[in-house]
Amino acid sequence: MNDNIKIASRYYDEKIETHGTTPKGVDWNSVQAQEVRFEQVLKVLPENDDSEFSINDIGCGYGSLIDSLNSRYTGSNVTYTGYDISAKMISDARESFNHEDNASFRHITSMDELSLADYSVASGIFNIKQNTSNESWLEYVLDTLGHINSTSRKGFSFNMLTAYSDIDRMQEGLYYGDCCFIFDYCKKNFSRNVALLHDYDIYDFTILIKK
Repeated sequence: MNDNIKIASRYYDEKIETHGTTPKGVDWNSVQAQEVRFEQVLKVLPENDDSEFSINDIGCGYGSLIDSLNSRYTGSNVTYTGYDISAKMISDARESFNHEDNASFRHITSMDELSLADYSVASGIFNIKQNTSNESWLEYVLDTLGHINSTSRKGFSFNMLTAYSDIDRMQEGLYYGDCCFIFDYCKKNFSRNVALLHDYDIYDFTILIKK
């Protein structure tokens, strides 16, 4: 487990211990903020509600993305695997969604442990850098994206706090990405089909990569 993952693991263990299985337990301000971000990252998925595919939810927290998937796709055609570096998150997710036959959860200590899926989504995993320098955190971000790309057959999506945030609202310990750089990097390294979403009134952006 590298240092960045260790730091993030301790951070999220503390969050869910304090706030439980709520958006604040995964460090979102509100249910609405969480749902808006889910809506954006899920745009990488097929539009037909009876589509059949597998999906990796990287940084799944307590598994709340499953509710969004269930409201969007009918039947049991979606095979879901949630991954998180917080053992407490995974334990709570398994307890909350043990009735979901097509869902499983895995505690990981490295992105090398991701399995292959049709699609992957990652919401919020690049936000908390704490004392890590911006330069080192960006290296971690790009390395992680490489792992996600290699384990996603058809596409993947992720979000990131934006460097276009108001200066007086930026917080120490958070990472604010340059959306233009990230878009360019994804376009050059992952696929010709890349979309940048930055129009949903929250201080972050979403990247969609379709292969």
